[in-house]
Amino acid sequence: MDERVRRLNNGLKMPAVGLGTYRAGPGREARQAVLWALQAGYRLIDTSLAYWNEPDVGAAVRESGVPREQIFVTTKLENDDHGYDETLRACERSLENLGTGFLDLYLIHWPVANLRGQTWRAMERLYEEGLCRAIGVSNYTVRHLEELLASSEVVPAVNQVEFHPFLYQRDLLEFCRERSIQLEAYSPLVKATRFDDPVLRRLGEKYSKTPAQILIRWDVEHGVVPIPKSVHKEWIEENIDHGISPSTWRTYARLTP
Repeated sequence: MDERVRRLNNGLKMPAVGLGTYRAGPGREARQAVLWALQAGYRLIDTSLAYWNEPDVGAAVRESGVPREQIFVTTKLENDDHGYDETLRACERSLENLGTGFLDLYLIHWPVANLRGQTWRAMERLYEEGLCRAIGVSNYTVRHLEELLASSEVVPAVNQVEFHPFLYQRDLLEFCRERSIQLEAYSPLVKATRFDDPVLRRLGEKYSKTPAQILIRWDVEHGVVPIPKSVHKEWIEENIDHGISPSTWRTYARLTP
């Protein structure tokens, strides 16, 4: 298996690690972070209309010199834009901001009550029209996914949630695996609050990796796509350098029970 990519349920290949741009400031900060990431080898960039940096992400994609078809661009629908017509308009706005021609992945950011059914029908239309190569959800629990699957024609390709050893959502992971929904992890570094964890330290020392690299590799080994965020060149480069051979990985203790 090529661990650099994950194949989604519609056959689309998704990079196995990406750059998150939450709190990357609009303007130079976000644009430079994305450029550094693309130079370092990232091919998945995650943003949202709510981050106010879609134009800068799009500018970096165009300036990078990397062919558009090689970059996997994700953005998200915000809570205020739920509803059928509202979703269609919001996607158009994001496409205009990004200037990328199409979205590789469009996600419902949160499961808004009473409107998420209408919203998903609009997402299906966007997918059918080719404006989005894949559609999915974010912050959906098993209950939300069961509700969606009971009434939808398209199975979401991705569910983006917080997922790391200190928030190990085993039931959700297994549910998504059984239904070919790719789990994607935001905050895979636990907001840098657990870097002093003794297990992380021990494993990092043993394999000459930082706690951040161990956490990212943990997600990769679980088949989850982590999207660590950073605007610092050295950390962006560090986060993608998480390689530990699978045979070596299996020889030492997991971080979870």
